[in-house]
Amino acid sequence: MKQDMVRAVLENAVSSGAVAGVVAAVTNRSGTILEVAAGRQSVDAPEPMEVDSVFWVASMTKALTTVAALQLVEEGLLTLNDPIGKILPDLANPVVLEGFAPDGSPITRPAENKVTLGRLLTHTAGFSYDFANADLARYLKVTNAPSAASGQKAGLRQPLLFEPGARWEYSIGIDWAGQAVEAVSGRRLDDYFAGHVTGPLGMNDTVFNPGKARAPRRAAMHTRTPEGGLAVVPWEPRPAPEFLAGGAGLYSTAPDYLAFMRMILNDGGEILLPETVAAMGTNQIGKLRAGVIGSADPAVIAPSDFYPGMDAKWGLGFLLNPEPGPFGRSANSLTWAGLPNCYYWIDPAKGIAAVILMQLLPSGDLPALKTYAGFEAAVYASL
Repeated sequence: MKQDMVRAVLENAVSSGAVAGVVAAVTNRSGTILEVAAGRQSVDAPEPMEVDSVFWVASMTKALTTVAALQLVEEGLLTLNDPIGKILPDLANPVVLEGFAPDGSPITRPAENKVTLGRLLTHTAGFSYDFANADLARYLKVTNAPSAASGQKAGLRQPLLFEPGARWEYSIGIDWAGQAVEAVSGRRLDDYFAGHVTGPLGMNDTVFNPGKARAPRRAAMHTRTPEGGLAVVPWEPRPAPEFLAGGAGLYSTAPDYLAFMRMILNDGGEILLPETVAAMGTNQIGKLRAGVIGSADPAVIAPSDFYPGMDAKWGLGFLLNPEPGPFGRSANSLTWAGLPNCYYWIDPAKGIAAVILMQLLPSGDLPALKTYAGFEAAVYASL
């Protein structure tokens, strides 16, 4: 693969002010075929962006937690379709938020359907995120309840927004799946990952807290100023969260994430059965449509639709496109993203996977999306 086209896209993104710095990489089934870094780790510091710079990858964590849960399904310690309340008592009797009374108090009712691991992994359990759902944001405000982003376990104890199985809505479901992994394995999520996912794959920089040792390689978080420039915003891992966020907690690097995606390209390698990987890339939500996210907090996320005009589906851990993408991405590729404009895709039909990492809020920032699109176009044009 020619690096020149990709490098030109990334360097143009930096010179135009779209991003302070960016790392992008591509792998095939055999190994890495491209790694490019451009710009700086921070607009306020001279350190150049490096291929192994460390990023908060946020919801790119979800695929790893899904793998962990599915390993335990393979072992018979978890099931996809039984009520998860047997393992997680907080989910044994969920309630659905119906609306709000004239005095502003929430109106809830018992859910008719059960929450299952399969529904948690496919974002069909009934949960949401307060940055994406205005009703949930209102509920947390009027009840003075914490957000899941607080790191408090109470932040996970949210009402459902709809009956389990009724629709797809991006959610804290995989945070709960991480809790299920801990419950049946008897290990903290970071310890389980090290033993069964990141450790075996050699993902030595993929951690919930990057610590002082990785601080020189940490990419700073940025936001766009009213004038269109970039400014650094404080962003540090929570020093002592009550739960490790299986939905959003990891820091990682481009080479590490390539190792994870290469495992998927190779049908699970040594850590998953091929039939499990096949299920991850198969529609698990029937006639429901996936991939559309709302916005209740424009500073965090812009409204987004990953595949406009397509009846996109969700497998186990990944969004699936039923039609080819505009730049050459094959139908039934696997993808998702991380909040601060981190993106990846896995294209089994063409035997490649790619990742692009930025640190910029809000998610869905237009110049960042254009950088992502330019990267993808360059990848397929140079194959």
